[in-house]
Amino acid sequence: MMRKVYICAPLGGNVDKNLQKVKDYTRYALKCGTAPVVPHFYALCLNDRNPKEREIGMTAGLSLLWFCDEMWIFGDEETEGMKSEIQFCKSFNIRTRKIKSSEIRKKIGGNIL
Repeated sequence: MMRKVYICAPLGGNVDKNLQKVKDYTRYALKCGTAPVVPHFYALCLNDRNPKEREIGMTAGLSLLWFCDEMWIFGDEETEGMKSEIQFCKSFNIRTRKIKSSEIRKKIGGNIL
């Protein structure tokens, strides 16, 4: 059975650009032999700029984090949403791992946006 890995990365701000990055992160995780859990894709159904809809997405993501074996952290910045997810992992002893851009390039090639 594949390990379930929660993808933790920035979403807010330039949502379209960040969703493109998350596709690369997801591809990387798949090529590493994991089953990625990607709450960012909720932004395709919900409006991240609407506080109520953002809260729905964040809550749904955290409810999936319970079932993950670990969380992989991507990107150069740590947003408030990411900080909440990281704190959740610390509270429940879920392993976290910071993934560097160089690792992603090695595995999937090309440039990460």
